[in-house]
Amino acid sequence: MSRRLLGVAMATTLAVTLTGCGSGGTSTSTDDALEIWIRQAPDSDSAKTAQKLAEAFTQASGVQTRVVALLDDFETKLQQQAAQRDLPDIVINDTAQIGNMQTQGWLTEVDRASIAGADKLSEVAWKAATAGDGKTWAVPFSAQAFAIIARKDWREKVGMEVPQTWEELTELAKAFTEQDPDGNGENDTSGFVIPASTKRGYASWYASSFIYGNGGDFVAPSGSGTFTATMNDPKSVEAVQYLQNQFCETKTVNPGAVNNDTAVTHEVFEKGQGGIYLTGPYVLARFVDSIGTDNIEVYPVPKGPSGGPGTLGEGENVYLMAGSANPDGQKKFAEFAASAEGQRIGMNKDANGAIVRLPVNSEVDMAAERQDPRWQVFQDAYANAVYAHPVPNWAPIRQTTADAINAVWADCAKDVKAEMDALNTKLTQELQNQKAS
Repeated sequence: MSRRLLGVAMATTLAVTLTGCGSGGTSTSTDDALEIWIRQAPDSDSAKTAQKLAEAFTQASGVQTRVVALLDDFETKLQQQAAQRDLPDIVINDTAQIGNMQTQGWLTEVDRASIAGADKLSEVAWKAATAGDGKTWAVPFSAQAFAIIARKDWREKVGMEVPQTWEELTELAKAFTEQDPDGNGENDTSGFVIPASTKRGYASWYASSFIYGNGGDFVAPSGSGTFTATMNDPKSVEAVQYLQNQFCETKTVNPGAVNNDTAVTHEVFEKGQGGIYLTGPYVLARFVDSIGTDNIEVYPVPKGPSGGPGTLGEGENVYLMAGSANPDGQKKFAEFAASAEGQRIGMNKDANGAIVRLPVNSEVDMAAERQDPRWQVFQDAYANAVYAHPVPNWAPIRQTTADAINAVWADCAKDVKAEMDALNTKLTQELQNQKAS
């Protein structure tokens, strides 16, 4: 069978497999509830916020719900559910996962014109709900950009200003590493805390804000839905080199960073082992509680010497999963989650546990919902945020990139330009495999 016909046959088989999937397919009252999966730790504050959202939806619509909060191996468990012909009805998941989920036939296409309140949602967010085929496969739910959460008390202790350039950021990191900013008389602090592991592509995820902030990119559109790999572009190389310098020359990164994911890195920052954390707004309330509001400040990520549009932009969509026995309930939940009421519940004001980081609904005034002005730094950054390109499947691009970037951070003998050349070759092959080259 030709590759093209084989692909059609596989897609047809998958579509048949997913018919009848979804939690609504059985007869008991419990299983008739709309099953909602969200990538959050069970019993966490964020999971509790998701439960509040689901309960408010049930009260408004009469549709019963069941929230399932999962953090570890989220995609693997979705794969298992698909294999068992038992996908949940709703998945709230990262925007960058749209290609991975859509190409496996897990999603139901969304008719944007039929979604109540669609015109109130951000065009940028709608774009992030569009896959590489140009079709809409989700309803926007949450957005975020990135900024630096840093130890204000440490910066004042070393007598430095908020950094405006990469060079100044390096100098602040060196001061945090060398000048005992916590005053305990020990050489036990670092400048940067970085989730630099390859798990879920974290090294690439972290580096992206420096790459975008220097005018670089992983891939670039080349017309007609195709893309060209650009990780060996001088601007991208310069960003990766800057970060390798922090690991290898100035040695301003927390020990063990190349093996750490975000869960560990959050704790590293909270324990006072480092003072500069480029991250999203979802941990601001947590750090305010654990470190103290007067000790924390938020400022923009300085642009690189070659300039650039801004930091990584991302968020979460509400995905309507294929095969649900309750498509009307799916649509109603998506509309409620994106409504002003649903967005306010998800924002959770200034408290920990926000599942809506930045609202995507124009009727929501963030300043009225959140009193902490530090949120505004993230909101301002979103105006110039850069989303991952809508290639058919971004996941392998992020993972391949993370493997290469992690390697040059972990091994100081590696030449960044040579490694990025090799990475570019791999990305070109991946684009070809996805028929997006």
